[in-house]
Amino acid sequence: MKLTADSLAAHLAQELLPAYLVSGDEPLLVAEAADAVRARARALGCSERETHFIERAADWAAVSAAAGNLSLFAARRIIEIRLASGKLGVAGGAALTKLAQIKDQDLLLLVIAPRLDRDAQAASWVKALESVGAWVQVWPVDAQHLVAWLQARVRRLRLTADAAALELLAERTEGNLLAAHQELEKLRLLYPETPITAADVLASVADSARYDVAQLGEAALAGEAARALHVLAGLRAEGVEPTLVLWAVNKAVHELWHAQAAAAGGTPVRTWQRHSAALAQGLRRARTVPFGRVALRAERADRMIKGRLAGDAWDELALLTAEFCSRPLLALTRSSANRYR
Repeated sequence: MKLTADSLAAHLAQELLPAYLVSGDEPLLVAEAADAVRARARALGCSERETHFIERAADWAAVSAAAGNLSLFAARRIIEIRLASGKLGVAGGAALTKLAQIKDQDLLLLVIAPRLDRDAQAASWVKALESVGAWVQVWPVDAQHLVAWLQARVRRLRLTADAAALELLAERTEGNLLAAHQELEKLRLLYPETPITAADVLASVADSARYDVAQLGEAALAGEAARALHVLAGLRAEGVEPTLVLWAVNKAVHELWHAQAAAAGGTPVRTWQRHSAALAQGLRRARTVPFGRVALRAERADRMIKGRLAGDAWDELALLTAEFCSRPLLALTRSSANRYR
């Protein structure tokens, strides 16, 4: 059975299966999903819990031994396994598959893992857990749905907040759901009975945005110039190497170029799930992208990073990003543009 973080609560209200796999890269949502399973298990009499952190192949022997041992007081129990990676190897996959097949009404198996790639999703141990229990896939909340996510959190905390406050909170904590949750908890203490406004958020919320180059690539690919430049400024403030930033933008440029050529030739365009929306937006505007000028901007940024051209590499990266989003901030000089005619 496949579940989402949103559908898990309704499922647990109806039944508790023998095994659960919770996977994803968003720490807050993964932790909350695991907490929900544990809480339901405790309500149904699971009074013991054993936690195993798998870092080496030898750790599986301890897990197998724990599963085979009867509780001293014959109590219902949870065996929780935390995986550092979805790549378990032959021994790990076999051990987990065997654990999933144990028929013991007093035993609940809870496996917590990072996001599983395509190979890991097809592994036998995942299939085994899914066949007897449920797989809860946790996905990050993207920028387009962050305000709605915050609104749901506000209702859960029995608070009220106006639209401007939620928009500002989303901007200040973009990419960091744990920070957003903590800020809402703080706002609940500060304003327990009054509607929260944008001014309240400005007065209490620190700028907790967590940026990464993947966010920059997606925003640039989609042509969202304002968001891309906002992320770029965050990366600069956090001290990210400009070489890595240039790589992310170049990767988005190459992806759009090849996707446009594939679409023109009637070839299906393939991309990973979270990237598909940005690529679809990019393809709709691909004809307006000045790829020649983008290439020149990328070359100039590269030379500035290496110290071979005078100028600020970060400023050139901003010009490159805006150019790729079809929102040029500064015209190229005639001599530079002639090189690409």
